[in-house]
Amino acid sequence: MDAKPPDVLALAGHELRWRLLGELARSDRQVRELTGLVGQPQSLVSYHLARLRAGGLVAMRRSSADRRDTYYRIDLARCGDLLADAAAALHPGLRPAPPLRTPQVSPAARVLFLCTGNSARSQIAEALLRHCGGEAVEVFSAGSHPKRLHPDAVQVMRERFDIDISGQRVKHLSEFTDQDFDAVISLCDRVREVCPDFPGPPELIHWSIPDPAAEGEYPAFERTAAELETRVRFLLHHLSRED
Repeated sequence: MDAKPPDVLALAGHELRWRLLGELARSDRQVRELTGLVGQPQSLVSYHLARLRAGGLVAMRRSSADRRDTYYRIDLARCGDLLADAAAALHPGLRPAPPLRTPQVSPAARVLFLCTGNSARSQIAEALLRHCGGEAVEVFSAGSHPKRLHPDAVQVMRERFDIDISGQRVKHLSEFTDQDFDAVISLCDRVREVCPDFPGPPELIHWSIPDPAAEGEYPAFERTAAELETRVRFLLHHLSRED
């Protein structure tokens, strides 16, 4: 066995970096938010975020609401792969087995996805979570400025997942402001800034995902669907956890 431990152990094992990863595992965040959450100076938080980016555990995107802002997000799939490889490096029997089934949530978790137009991102996320979660979730989507369902969103769901969303209705978020949810997930930086208060309150989660329609090309919808598929599968485990 190699005497040198895998790099991911030193990278993620630092106390502050571990806390940053934990916060990003819950929601995409800006530096100033992370600074408040971990109680450390911005310069120190930025330094450790740069280390995590260099190690491929964290990525960043410019905000679509204000290009001066940046959202950081964790690559949960890569984190899982690297940590699994680290365990297997110690002993092959420590490599975790893949989950045999979708985690169950009881009672069914209520989830609302929000974006600006409710025409692509939130509609895709709604359909994917309903498909993957089954009876474990009640899922809805809405927008702050609804517009028609984008035909490329319909096409990518049919081609990639064999899911027909052509019958899904576009809705304004005001339809849901008096309802209880376990999680309200904003997929758009703009809608996050105008998200109303919900009773409960629910857990507020942000996924900073660019609008594929803004790029004007079908491959953007394929990338969006792929990212949302990964995030939704991890979300189901988050919703099923015992607090």
